[in-house]
Amino acid sequence: MKPLQGKVALVAGGTRGAGRGIAVGLGEAGATVYVTGRSTRGQMSDMARTETIEETAELVTAAGGQGITVRVDHTQPEEVKALFERVKLEQNGQLDVLVNDIWGGDGLTAWEKPFWEQELASGILMQERAVHTHLITSHYGVPLMLERKTGLIIEITDGIDYRYRGNLYYSLAKISTIHLAQAMAKELQPHGITAVALTPGFLRSEAMLEHFGVTESTWRDAVKIDPNFIVSETPYYIGQAVVALASDSAITEKSGKTLSTWGLSDEYGFTDRDGSRPHWGRYAEEQGF
Repeated sequence: MKPLQGKVALVAGGTRGAGRGIAVGLGEAGATVYVTGRSTRGQMSDMARTETIEETAELVTAAGGQGITVRVDHTQPEEVKALFERVKLEQNGQLDVLVNDIWGGDGLTAWEKPFWEQELASGILMQERAVHTHLITSHYGVPLMLERKTGLIIEITDGIDYRYRGNLYYSLAKISTIHLAQAMAKELQPHGITAVALTPGFLRSEAMLEHFGVTESTWRDAVKIDPNFIVSETPYYIGQAVVALASDSAITEKSGKTLSTWGLSDEYGFTDRDGSRPHWGRYAEEQGF
């Protein structure tokens, strides 16, 4: 019996990166996983990348779960509402895990510019894609959990605190998702539903591998370019973190907390794909970040 056999999860923003790793991890644990996003075969998003939600769902099924794709633009409330109406119909109202990993802000972040020099429209669009979408998705997803008085909401973010992250708009988006988890936890506490924020460390995503011109098998070559890449982690790692949380019978005790892959690895003992346990928190402390 797999730990999440019979459970229903939805990964909003499951096309690539952390979202894909989480979806596949949930599938490996036996869950039925709805994978949503804008990039489908024959209808790609403006991210101009090759990954699709169909690929993710196929990986979920191959890992042992059931992957189901639904093309959704999470900035559009009517599409999100229809998504959860479908989940309710197909799963008899069951939704155990909701992961909010919608992002779409990589191409909107101007790292070298202060906010008054960056294009305002790009900064606002980032908030729409990375914060408003999470609000919209939880608004329509939580009622399914309320009916059964159980559920886990995970807000994927970057970082464990409120410190500046190198760009005002980026910082605002990532810190906002942390507060979403904290605020939702307060309001959902009487209903038996848990909300947490979760961050990976230095994520070795498809985009990051491409940025450094390496593959997963040659990723260590990128350490010559950025020494910090030595402690990078695959999307599989955060997938295992989500599975550990979703399998924890005492998960309500973590509600409102901001968690990390490295911290949860210490607690639950899971490893990355190669058996390692990357610890960005300890590394950052040692480097004085």
